[in-house]
Amino acid sequence: MTRWLAEYAWLPDHAEPTPDVLIEAENGRITAVTPLVGGGGAPTAGVEVLRDATRLPGLTLPGLANAHSHAFHRALRGRTHGGRGDFWSWRDVMYTVAARLDPDSYLALARAAYAEMALAGITCVGEFHYLHHGPDGQPYDDANAMSAALVEAAAHAGIRLTLLDTAYLTASVDGAPLAGPQRRFGDGDALRWADRASAFNPEDDHVRLGAAIHSVRAVPAEQLATVAGWADRQGLPLHVHLSEQPAENDACRAVHGRTPTRLLADHGVLGRHTTAVHATHPTGADITLLGESRTGVCLCPTTERDLADGIGPARRMAEAGSPLSLGSDSHAVVDLFEEARAVELDERLRTRRRGHFTAVELLAAATVAGHAALGWGDAGRLSVGDRADLVTVRLDSARTAGVPPVGAFFAATAADVTHVVVDGRTVVADGRHLTVDVPVELHAAITEVTRP
Repeated sequence: MTRWLAEYAWLPDHAEPTPDVLIEAENGRITAVTPLVGGGGAPTAGVEVLRDATRLPGLTLPGLANAHSHAFHRALRGRTHGGRGDFWSWRDVMYTVAARLDPDSYLALARAAYAEMALAGITCVGEFHYLHHGPDGQPYDDANAMSAALVEAAAHAGIRLTLLDTAYLTASVDGAPLAGPQRRFGDGDALRWADRASAFNPEDDHVRLGAAIHSVRAVPAEQLATVAGWADRQGLPLHVHLSEQPAENDACRAVHGRTPTRLLADHGVLGRHTTAVHATHPTGADITLLGESRTGVCLCPTTERDLADGIGPARRMAEAGSPLSLGSDSHAVVDLFEEARAVELDERLRTRRRGHFTAVELLAAATVAGHAALGWGDAGRLSVGDRADLVTVRLDSARTAGVPPVGAFFAATAADVTHVVVDGRTVVADGRHLTVDVPVELHAAITEVTRP
């Protein structure tokens, strides 16, 4: 039995944090959540129970879920800001890094990137993984060597992983073949993609599998159902980049006479187990299709603003019925507090009005909804039976001093995370990762894949 005493804890169905909460866990699961002062003001736990509890000063939250990651993009931070540029010029730089990675260098980079996430309070990540083969497009001797590197990286970093094996078959909506660095992304067709993905069966407790359609640019319309069906038969989550740029919408209309969302709906891709990533430029009809099918939407505001993609209609999508989750995507920033705040603040910029999302709604997007989108329905809440994932944020930093606990979610940053527990095991203590020297390893791994 492991016990923690939280100065404040944000419990399910509570509008604001509860003071003095004892959290107990065994075998990685929460077994008791006890506010120490009852309604009559009397203590509810004895001194002997508290003596062996680890004290968590500050605000303790459920583990945060990063529902959309491209681990190798971490090497791009600070390297893509010259000149004006756009998404497409950024993509050219990304391809340069992608061409240099092999299983060993990818392991080093992803291990450090995932450990940075742990420092930020992220206990689970969804890796949208399409870097499958060698630089010339030929499979490694182990066709899933790059997938295995990501699984090992997450284990070293101490966080859970949903590996979203991504079908990436063509270079454009009209079916142009993959060329240059893109060749290592492809399996030829959806059936061969499914054969390779089916051959990867890691037995590690910290990993689950999922599927992804890179975009309507990258999977021909007649093969969308093959990918979706593979995921559906196994009950796996399915993710897809959707309407990230207007150019994607225009190209899809030109080739298929409909929007990307309509195309996905017509081929059976949308649904409760599907998450649309970005959905920055949907039409009103698209929003209805997503909401009525209960397709989730993963917003990545810091990447969407970094690439000048635009501001998606988050409130309208939520009201239509789409659960919202959050991702750090290109890792221009790794800070789920910032991602969550941006959902509200970007809506303010777009509408010139305040008050679109409550703190509870933003917390849900960063925790329970993100875990659900990644296939971990037993995580993201401080409740009995759920996974013992705890993230503690200090309330005495320069950013949070004087801020009431309920306001800390709007004031704190990743730098304020002091303690992280994943499945009952401490991964971060006093703001330091216990097994990875994150700055040193990030520097070494990024230098290796970006040197001239």
